[in-house]
Amino acid sequence: MAAAARLQLLRRHLHPDLKLSPTSAVGTSTSSPGTFHYTVDNSYLSPEQRQFYEENGFLHVKKLVSDEHLEIFREEFERICRKEVLVPGLMVMRDVGVAKTEYVPGQQAVSKIQDFQNNETLFKYCCLPEILKYVECFTGPDIMAMHTMLINKPPDSGMKTSRHPLHQDLHYFPFRPAEQIVCSWTAMERVHRDNGCLVVLPGTHVGSLRPHVYPDWPGGVNKMYHGIDGYDPSHRRLHLEMDQGDTVFFHPLLIHGSGTNVTSGFRKAISCHYASADCCYIDVKNTSQENIEEEVLEIGRRKYGISKDTPLADIWRFKGRLVQGERANL
Repeated sequence: MAAAARLQLLRRHLHPDLKLSPTSAVGTSTSSPGTFHYTVDNSYLSPEQRQFYEENGFLHVKKLVSDEHLEIFREEFERICRKEVLVPGLMVMRDVGVAKTEYVPGQQAVSKIQDFQNNETLFKYCCLPEILKYVECFTGPDIMAMHTMLINKPPDSGMKTSRHPLHQDLHYFPFRPAEQIVCSWTAMERVHRDNGCLVVLPGTHVGSLRPHVYPDWPGGVNKMYHGIDGYDPSHRRLHLEMDQGDTVFFHPLLIHGSGTNVTSGFRKAISCHYASADCCYIDVKNTSQENIEEEVLEIGRRKYGISKDTPLADIWRFKGRLVQGERANL
């Protein structure tokens, strides 16, 4: 009974909004008591933290990244937006609602940058020891940084284009197994429902990868913002309100998205998807991921002149960067 009470207390501390009583059989973990399928056996995470992740697919850690580091990342992002820094391979994305209006200078036109692995200042985020000590609990000691983003969610133009549809990150990744992939997502300022915090469907990481398509939204959808093609709308949702420096780690099959930013300011977060260097690439032809493969390869042909026969895995081999241990399959 004492152990159960401690678990309940820790869950409330990790996220007080989480309903601890079961509401349905949807998304319920199939793990046996005392076994963990989604974390590795080391001594860093407590058994209660491992069980929380096992059941819910995410772990919220308070004040993990310092204000000093976040200010460095914020300043570098602004320099990139002013085109004072050129980063090879960087993708600069603009909100479709802003893109359809008149010219807007600087960071006000940029909703996200991704693939910043060749910018040493921003890449320091991926190598922070305070981040990696948690990442190792999911991937093991040999760690690759596979996908990097700094999100600058803009104030919504009124067309609700600043929201991100519910999706599973594994849809974008041609490597497996999913259990050895994890995202770290750090709030660069206070994140709440009004400025479009993350929303997660706890427990959905135990399911399978579902088909994704562009949602049919009247105001338009941002490039590569695919959403799940059908899900259980009755599944409970949890809004992850976070303070500056808070970090959430989550499984690539966890269904999540983010809401509309109805404030007058930009909402910033920085993230990296990590994978065990022992993961293996897969061929996504004739799978539900073929649509994102075609879209990524089309961008690659247009921007970099890559061959139409280039496999998606080759692009990821080029993007991935070792952050700890030894590089193996990836």
